[in-house]
Amino acid sequence: MRSDKKIKTSRKWLRITGIIALVLLIGVVVYLFSIYKSLTNAVDTMHQPISREISEKRTDKVNFEKQVPFSVLLLGVDEREGDKGRSDTIIVLTVNPDLKSVKMLSIPRDTRTEIVGRGTQDKINHAYAFGNEEMAMATVENFLDIPIDYFIKVNMESFQDIVNAVGGITVNNSRSFVQGGHQFNEGQLSLNGQEALSYVRMRKEDPNGDFGRQDRQRQVIQGVINKGANFSSLTRFDDIFGALGKNVRTNMSFDEMMDIQKNYKDARHNIEQLQLKGKGELINGIYYQIVFDEEKQPIVSELKEHLEIK
Repeated sequence: MRSDKKIKTSRKWLRITGIIALVLLIGVVVYLFSIYKSLTNAVDTMHQPISREISEKRTDKVNFEKQVPFSVLLLGVDEREGDKGRSDTIIVLTVNPDLKSVKMLSIPRDTRTEIVGRGTQDKINHAYAFGNEEMAMATVENFLDIPIDYFIKVNMESFQDIVNAVGGITVNNSRSFVQGGHQFNEGQLSLNGQEALSYVRMRKEDPNGDFGRQDRQRQVIQGVINKGANFSSLTRFDDIFGALGKNVRTNMSFDEMMDIQKNYKDARHNIEQLQLKGKGELINGIYYQIVFDEEKQPIVSELKEHLEIK
């Protein structure tokens, strides 16, 4: 009799633990589905196709499954109601999965160059104002003589939402300064969204001018990438996807993003910043940065090598 009771008790506990396991499994499935649903909804909102299929400087579309190096134009735009703004942050990223590295080139917004589609010489950040993302891509492509495969446009006015969504970021500040009512001491700093926005906007007090600001932009971008890729960020996925959906636009499709995550994710650990130097000059009373060929060509060669372009 006792053995029968033990058997019944054991079976009862097996049923209970089985039900608990099933409930947990259902919970995990629902959680993963909610992540997937939130992600796809965000990507649908972010996705902004452009008219061209591939860059004129490529013969074939980038194949992510074959791990072909590719490039992205990152545009930071101050969008306000009734004003689409200018791309005051212009960064070219080249990604090489074999070398597991990213090269990040910041282009000074006042750089004088040909605006493709208008046939005029002007500040490079005016290309976006004149012809949106496609004119900006074509102009940067012409300026650097490399293919620009994708764009990512970030609304800098709301960039703080993205930083807050990943739980803040960490940067290493090379000099103390005050900006936007925030004190930034030298050394390692933890920044929330509002602080990060002030951190990247400081320029006038920096003896390195735009170049100092470009370094701070790189730090903030890298901080967001590192925090966003961290597993702990999954607990904040709703906030992250919501912030991305509101503030980011790109011509990458959902499938392309998944392929990049699968085949290129190790490259984020090695980000190298390149600096494009110019000389300030007044032309017809307007300030420009003039980038001479002897300064530009070594960087162009380095980017082409990284993209494996002969």
